[in-house]
Amino acid sequence: MLNKVTLIGQLGADPELKYTEGGTAYARMRLATTERFTSGGEKKERTEWHRVTAWGKLAEICGQYLSKGRLVYFEGRLRNDTWEQDGVKRYSYEIIAREMKMLGRTNGDNGDAREPEEPEGGYVPPEDIPF
Repeated sequence: MLNKVTLIGQLGADPELKYTEGGTAYARMRLATTERFTSGGEKKERTEWHRVTAWGKLAEICGQYLSKGRLVYFEGRLRNDTWEQDGVKRYSYEIIAREMKMLGRTNGDNGDAREPEEPEGGYVPPEDIPF
């Protein structure tokens, strides 16, 4: 069986780095992925927000090097939780990151803050990302 998620997007906020009572680091992040498309001759876009959690050394790296607006590649697995609140069944989905790669630049990176330009027909990932 396979549970694998690959996302490229921008962080919506700085990572929240915390530690469990046992001293294990974990970082929670919000990642936005935006799909751009044309419908009826009109350009549109749709943004999806994803919750990403990293553990251990990867969490510490995310907390140290990532910041709001950064373009990031995450690979991991999907985890869902279900609970009942006030008689209503609720669902939550989260990506547990196994791998992270920093892409692009942000204002603090000795360069201009630019997203890669998107070619007609959709986003093409950089060549060094294995798919």
